[in-house]
Amino acid sequence: MATLYAGTSGFSYQAWKPGFYPAKLPANEFLKYYAGRLNCVEINYTSRHLPSGSTLQSWVEATPAGFVFALKASMRITHILRLKNAADATGLFLRMIDPLRTARRLGPILFQLPPVVKCDVALLHDYLELLPADLRFAFEFRHASWLTEPVYDELRRRNVSLCVAESERLEVPEVITADFVYFRLRKPEYSAGDVAAIGGRARELLAAGRDLYVMFKHEEKPDGARNAELLLKSAG
Repeated sequence: MATLYAGTSGFSYQAWKPGFYPAKLPANEFLKYYAGRLNCVEINYTSRHLPSGSTLQSWVEATPAGFVFALKASMRITHILRLKNAADATGLFLRMIDPLRTARRLGPILFQLPPVVKCDVALLHDYLELLPADLRFAFEFRHASWLTEPVYDELRRRNVSLCVAESERLEVPEVITADFVYFRLRKPEYSAGDVAAIGGRARELLAAGRDLYVMFKHEEKPDGARNAELLLKSAG
């Protein structure tokens, strides 16, 4: 049975008090509280730092079964090496996050390429060969040249999701390339009608048997978290 996972990009925001977190909730209990209302979070921290085993264990202990962490891949892979000669960096990253996989808390790994990186199908092909088939991966392309059928074919070949990123700069079309779909909703505001429309599309994808991951932008207000919670209720 397909599952809808909805959350935000990060969870540790004091500005979410009292609109989402209770006013007196200490920061070290944010994740536990968040995981009581939502079932997924996207972690940007892992793009800049390799997480320690103790950090990952604390995340596991703070969350219930069924909750997953979608991790942003290391910037060494995406921004420094830009997918070239990245086998060692990729192997290290996957080893460091393996405790989440073992604990069944690992969601998709998101590769977010810099906007200056233009399409290179051969490079993408070679990099995808490095990725294990038993994990889920999504690619967010931020240069329009990547939004082309040969790229989609490469993603389909390895069951990798095209990240449907919705922003004011570039809107990626909803092209399904895997048995799951990864949405990043980055616009400043979403109305109740917008969330209802997203919920309608979510129900269609779930009915087709595809798991769906929807990440709202966090911003300085808790609107993204509340929208994610509303989505879970409306699409359930």
